[in-house]
Amino acid sequence: MKLVVVSAGLSVPSSTRLLADRLAAAVGRETEVRVEVVELRDLAVEIAHNFTNGFPGRKLAAALEAVTEADGLIAVTPVFTASYSGLFKSFFDVLDKEALVGKPVLVAATGGTGRHSLVLEHALRPLFAYLRAVVVPTGVYAASEDWGAEGLEDRIERAAEELVALMSGLAATKPHKSADLQVIPFAEQLARLSAP
Repeated sequence: MKLVVVSAGLSVPSSTRLLADRLAAAVGRETEVRVEVVELRDLAVEIAHNFTNGFPGRKLAAALEAVTEADGLIAVTPVFTASYSGLFKSFFDVLDKEALVGKPVLVAATGGTGRHSLVLEHALRPLFAYLRAVVVPTGVYAASEDWGAEGLEDRIERAAEELVALMSGLAATKPHKSADLQVIPFAEQLARLSAP
């Protein structure tokens, strides 16, 4: 399975990237995955150009394709003004609106204080619900005081387990691209169910 990690950290080193790496490692301990990391910091100029000219540059196109083709996604952002970063939102604004439909997504964020932890529920979860992704129940927020403290590792492990469960279910039920899909009208489905 392919796991793509989108990290919107701006600094080097970045606590956002550190959290993203820990989440990806936890998923890797649960199942065999190929991990690809998309660093939005490196795509900032191409994302801006995509807004003005309507076309992604080479690196951005590769990142968008990776996200679209992934079996699961980990999306991590720093908190700016009590929400996700503008760079994070801009990346998902240029992504095809159908790219995340039904895709398992683990959301996570980093911030300077625990007071911003609701960003997971009030900003990230609604964004991915709008994009029709399947967001795992456990989101992971890491404030400055969480690093090395009790609890963060447990949340990381629980979220990773939930993502793997969704990815495994998706892999087991995903039709092959060349499979012929038969569309049965709802009335016919009801008739089949009620037939003796």
